[in-house]
Formats: sequence, structure tokens, C-alpha cells
Amino acid sequence: MKRLAALLLLGAAAAAPSALEAQTITQRGFADASLFLFAQETPNDPTREVADVLAREEIFVKPAGWLQFAAGLDLRASSHDQVDDRWRLDVADRGERRPRLALRRLSATITRGALTVDAGKQFIRWGKTDIVTPTDRFAPRDFLNVIDAEFLGVAGVRGVVQARGNTFEAVWLPRFTPSRVPLVDQRWTAVPSEAAALPLFDAGATLPDGSQAGVRWSRTADRVEFSLSLFDGFNHLPNVAVFPAPTPFGAPPALAVSRTYPSIRSYGADAALPTKLFTIKAEAAYFTSSAADTDQYVLYVVQLERQAGEWVIVGGYAGEAVTERRSSFVFAPDRGLTRAIVARASYTIGPTKSVAFEGAVRQNGDGAYARAEYSQARGQHWRTTISGAAIGGRADDFLGQYRRNSHVKASLRYSF
Repeated sequence: MKRLAALLLLGAAAAAPSALEAQTITQRGFADASLFLFAQETPNDPTREVADVLAREEIFVKPAGWLQFAAGLDLRASSHDQVDDRWRLDVADRGERRPRLALRRLSATITRGALTVDAGKQFIRWGKTDIVTPTDRFAPRDFLNVIDAEFLGVAGVRGVVQARGNTFEAVWLPRFTPSRVPLVDQRWTAVPSEAAALPLFDAGATLPDGSQAGVRWSRTADRVEFSLSLFDGFNHLPNVAVFPAPTPFGAPPALAVSRTYPSIRSYGADAALPTKLFTIKAEAAYFTSSAADTDQYVLYVVQLERQAGEWVIVGGYAGEAVTERRSSFVFAPDRGLTRAIVARASYTIGPTKSVAFEGAVRQNGDGAYARAEYSQARGQHWRTTISGAAIGGRADDFLGQYRRNSHVKASLRYSF
């Protein structure tokens, strides 16, 4: 990856002078300051105020009609020890904490006729449904805040060929990128009441060494869009093991938490059918694994989507069927939001104002969350966003375990 990054940087630098003359350099960026206010303390985290700062810069260089370079950097700070203190450029983005300075993306895009090739660190998204997307296997996320997670870039090569309504896509990643999971000493690691008095230690993660690959075929017909996909690689969400931690003689007992990322293979399909009233979307994937401690299961989503004026409304059901249960404990937000009714809506009030809503309710009523957001731009550069999330349910439910994490968030962004 470092060699590829160097080659791309050299190519972008070489192309920059002629690109500048042809006005083919574009830029976008922002600086964002956010404040989270939580309603309650949690057994392992008394902090109720968290401040985050993020500055992001992205540059796109197009020296020729068939070639484009893209590069992006993130600079972060946090009041709650969620950012690595080391001042170094993080390329892989595989750490437990967010890097202080990170290479968000660095890629080259080559287009020749019906063929497009993206090489480098990039974002790869599959699937059609919202909130839960079963076939989206090349999209690890930052779950330090479980219900407000950003996507992480992955390093690899993606090729796309389009021919007569058909799209053929192939992806190869030489190196695995895991999702970032909640820190064990912070509130988004939910601690059972029986273990609340025991200190938790992070015993680290065992990251797999192999490559990952996937293929996807999509077709756009007269009234329906559909695709089939195959993924062979590793789950970016971990299996979790909890065991007694070694402690000095006479010291109180403690627990250690370790993570492994099993090999998986998934077979997926998705479809979208527009009708006069709404668009029907469906997506499903079957997951199998050779690892003895990893479940085999099916995730599926059926949703309706409608745009009416300035409203965009999405609602549906996300389900799970376990065909063979093998694991005892996993961190799996995708599975945690299944067996639930999920919904999302947004409304554009005007050129500068918008509101959005999102929520999920478990079919048995054991867990639920709802989130609302209001955003307003001021001038060309400033934007203020206020949001709030309410979470409730039983302690043994994926959503309910975060019932003490209801919060409000205020953000101020300057775009440049």
C-alpha cells in the first residue's frame, strides 16, 4: 500500500502543472467542531460531555479525460481519548483509536470506454437498501459511536465494465481493514451489570493476513434493477472473547477482551422495482464460514421508498435467520438492527434548512432508538447542525444495552 501511495502521489504531482493550466484541479474541505451531551453516566464511563474536532481536505486532479487522481487527509482531536496521540500519517486506519492524521483516500481512476478501474485507498459500496445493507461487505465503519458511524476507506483495486444494461464489477483487496469497535473503557462498550465492578482490559485484536475479493453483476431492465454478488474474505466485525485477565498477586480480578475476524463467504442479491406510489427495494445475503466459532445466517431487508415534494421517506423490515449458531458473543451492529422495523425520512425546508429522522424498533419491543436532526446553512461556508438520539430497551437487547447513551449533539462546520 505504501508503494502504491507513493506512485499515486508522484503521478498527481507530475500531472499538477498541466492540470492547473487546464483548470482540472478541484478541492473541497471543512473544519467541524462537535459537542456530545449524554443524559446519563454508564457503569464504565462517567463522562457525559465529549468534544470532537475534525478537519478534512480532499483534492481531485484530472490531467486527462480518462484519468483522475483523488487524495484526502483527516486531522482529528478529541476530549475523550478517542484519538491516537501520535503525530504520524496513518495510511492503514487499523488502530483501536482514530488516528490524529489519517490518509482518508488516495486513488487513481482510469476510464477507457466501458471499463473503469479504481486503484488505491477508496470507498466501495454495494447494495440498495438503507440503514441495514446485507451485501455491503467492503465497507468497514468507525463504531466508536455505535449509532453515528462513518465509513472507512479500503485499499485495493476495483474494476467495472458496463455493457448493454449489464454492469460487471470485480474487487480485490490485498490487506484487511477492520471496523473500529467501541473502546472497552468507554460508554459504547456496554458492560453487563454482573461485571460492572470488574475492570476491563483490551487484549488486542488478531487481524487476518489474507486478501479479499468479490464480484457483482447488476442489470438494469425496463422496470427493475437487480444484482447478484459473491464475497470471499473476512468479516470486518469481530468475534469477541472475554476471559479473566492476569493480575498481580492480591490484586482484584479483571476481565480481558480480545477480538478475531473470521473468514466468511457471502452470497447476495438485491433488487429495486419502481411503482407509481413508491419504489420497492429488497436485499439479502447468506453468510457462511469455515471458522468453528462463527454463525451461519441470512440477513434480509424489504423496504418501501417514496419521494413526495421535499420529503424522502424510507421504511421497511430488516430480518435475520440463523441457520447454524456457533458463536457466543459478537459485535455486529448489522445483525443487531435486524428483526426490527427500520425507517428514515428527510425534509428539505428550503435552500438552507433541512430536517431528518431515523429509527428502529425491535419486533419484540425489547429495543428501540430514534434520532432527529436539524441543519441550517449560513452563507456559503457555515452550517449548524443540532441532533438528538433517544435509546431504550432491555439490557440483553443489542439496542437496549445502550439505553444510557441517549444524547444530543451540536456541530458547527466551516466549509472551504
